[in-house]
Order: sequence, then C-alpha cells, then structure tokens
Amino acid sequence: MDFKDLLADRTELMQANAIREILKVVSAPGIISLAGGIPSPDSFPMEIFRELTDRVLTAYESRALQYDLTEGFMPLREQVAVLLESRGIKTDPDAVNITSGSQGVLDAAAKLLITKGDKIALEAPTYLGALSAFNPYEPEYIAMEMDEQGLIPESLEETLKTHKIKFIYLVPTFQNPTGRSLTMARRVKIAEIIRQYNALLIEDDPYSALRYTGEALPPVKTLAPDNVIYISTLSKVFAPGLRIGFYAAPKFIREWLVLVKQGVDLHTSTFNQALAAEYLSGNYLDKQLPKIRALYAPRQRAMMDALGRHLPHDFKVSPSDGGMFLWVTGPEGMKGLDLYRKAIENGVAFVPGQFFYTDPEDGLETMRLNYTMADEETLERAVMKLGQAAEAL
Repeated sequence: MDFKDLLADRTELMQANAIREILKVVSAPGIISLAGGIPSPDSFPMEIFRELTDRVLTAYESRALQYDLTEGFMPLREQVAVLLESRGIKTDPDAVNITSGSQGVLDAAAKLLITKGDKIALEAPTYLGALSAFNPYEPEYIAMEMDEQGLIPESLEETLKTHKIKFIYLVPTFQNPTGRSLTMARRVKIAEIIRQYNALLIEDDPYSALRYTGEALPPVKTLAPDNVIYISTLSKVFAPGLRIGFYAAPKFIREWLVLVKQGVDLHTSTFNQALAAEYLSGNYLDKQLPKIRALYAPRQRAMMDALGRHLPHDFKVSPSDGGMFLWVTGPEGMKGLDLYRKAIENGVAFVPGQFFYTDPEDGLETMRLNYTMADEETLERAVMKLGQAAEAL
C-alpha cells in the first residue's frame, strides 16, 4: 500500500528537527557533543524522587492516577501561581494552565492562532522548536533584528508598522540559541510598543531560573499583562522527562487553548503533575536551584575561557549571564556546516547556527554550543578540538 498518498499537504512542512538529526550522528563513540540542548542528569534531584512518590501516594492516593481537568491538576496550578508571583506575575491558580512541556503550548497556540499566510514576527535567530510547532500551519515569518542585548525594539516597531502581524514570538531571557537577554530598558520599550499597537506576544521563558551572574529581570508579561501569553516549564529545574509546562494567558485565549488541548491529550499526566506539585510545595525547588546553578556556572565559565584561548581571533562569542548555550559567530564567508563536518572528524560536535533562522541563507557563519552536558575538563578538550578544526578549515 502506498501510504504516501494518504498524507495531508501540511506534512510537506513537517521537517525532521535538525538538532535531533545531528544528535544521531554525534552519538558515535569518541565524539564530544556540544550539540544538545538538554539538562545534565546531574541536575536531577534523584535523591528525593522516592520521597516525592511516597508523598504523592499518601496525599492523593488514587486521585493521582485518575483522569483530571484539562486545565491542570489544581494542587500544581496553586503552586505554579506562587512560582509566577515570585517572578512578578500575579495570577490566580484558576488562570494557570498546565501542559505537556512548553512545547505543548507552542503547538496549541499555533493550531489556535495561525491561518495559512498569517505573518509571525520573531527573532533572528529563534528557537527551532517553535518553528517546528508553527511550520505545519503555513505562516509567513517576519524576522526581526537582534544584537548582543537581544531584540532591537525599533525593529519590532517597524515590523508592526509595516505588516499585519498575528503574533510575536520571543525568548527574552538567555535565548535559545544565542544565550542573550533583553535589557531592562528594552523590556520596557517592547512592552510599550505591543500595548501601543495592540499586539499579542508569546513570551517563552524556559531558562530565566538558570542565572549565574547579574540581577534577575522581570518577564515582559509583568509590563504588559493583557498582551502576553507567558510560557514556562519545569524541565530545566526538575526533570524534563516528566513533561511539565505551564502558561498564563489572557482569559479569552486561555479558554480556547484548553479546547485545543482537549482534542490532543485531554490533560497532562496527573501523576507527573502531582510529583511537580509536591516538588514545589515542599520547597525542594528552592534547595535544588542553587545546586543546578553551581553545576552549570563553572561549565559556562570554562567554555567561555576556552573559546577565548582556542578559537581563531576573528571568532566572536556573544556574552551571556545564564541559560545553557553560547553563540559563536565566525568570520564572514565561513560556513558553519563545513566547520561542523571538520569538527566531527576532529571528535567534537555542535549545531550550525543556520538551522535557527527562517531564511536558510542567514547565519551561515554561526554556531550554537551547549555546555550543560560536559564537565569543565571535557569542555576544555572539546573547545581545543573545535579550535583546531577552525584553524584547519
């Protein structure tokens, strides 16, 4: 049977995630991978999972194994409301919804909001997972300019002036892939602009808890609450395999997102939500976060220092105060894919930056490097190999 003829037209836009394809290659023995975007297993609170499981079964019994509300398990929604308030977002638990990872919100938002040909404004480069969620609904992307301080507000305003934008998508803090963060002044300006133009912003915030230096910055949601869908996750600070994401959105949008989720999975795993609720209510996150930061901060410093020593002088590294990535720009004319192939021969892998752009001709000279999955000694060795590959190329 020819199953290909059964596929919907939209499947032509469903491309394999380039990073996951790269990870298949770099799993070979002897390859040091700087390509992943995943937390270190050393950051998982393994020592408390039996305790958390006992707490869940004692507190909720069979309820933890039963169907539950599409909006989310109420004990977890209550705890997430507390977490959001610590970030400056004041919201009732009833206004917090739980999803299967933050990726679940992106897919639901795309299904709800995008009609073929709609214009979506986003950073260049941007998060590849968002593009994977948006692509099947056939939007037109409007790429906005960035610099070392994140999105340039004037580029956002010009975009809203000259295009009919359905929504804006941003990762304001420790952006994937660049590790950059919007300054406070830019957050204020962007909030003013989206209010002025009555624009909807999807603010994706998976990394803000992973700050190693500097002062925490408030989400844009705190500055323009009626114009922002705020998305976050526990994947980077608890356990990614539990797939716990959450969002706070204007009431009209939130109610529609619930209807979308009902058609996909009814609700996120009740048991996993209960584990997350106990993790937060028992103040385990407050104890775990310093451990995670203490694990990652020296790795980031080690990579930054090694890049300065081993890369040719015409390579530039974007500064970052946290997150999981560093962004490197090579000299004009360099092709990241060529360097990737040379680096693989030399025993180290990364993600060429061009995959994070909507225009395949952009970002050819860039690369994203992850530092969370290797210790400092390994990172030094990996960057030395990368530098040798760059010199050889």
